[in-house]
Amino acid sequence: MSGSSYLIDTNIALYLLGGDKKVSEILDKNSIYLSFISELELLAFKELDEKEEKIISDFLANCTIIDVNEKIKDNAIYLRKKYNLKLPDSIIAATAQFLNIPFITSDLFFRKVKEIPIIIYETEIN
Repeated sequence: MSGSSYLIDTNIALYLLGGDKKVSEILDKNSIYLSFISELELLAFKELDEKEEKIISDFLANCTIIDVNEKIKDNAIYLRKKYNLKLPDSIIAATAQFLNIPFITSDLFFRKVKEIPIIIYETEIN
């Protein structure tokens, strides 16, 4: 898997930050992209202490954060209407569609989105 690019969902970032070795192995030596939505979700958790915020910020500095653009907006509107996704999920899915790279998530409901290549990460609790 060396040399690939992936857009990761917020839950995958949390697994990685939490020390999940399987996620770490999957993403090792690959380019990691995140939607700005995931960046906001990671940093906006109100109970973060300074140490945790620093860890997240350092992680984000090693990722490529994708901001919204007109194409992502259009894709998000389409995907939200077609699949009844929550707005943040539709923006993240639209970002994967815009980038045309695999999207890794543990949220099973993304399986229904046929416009993007999805990799469902299954943990022991899925």
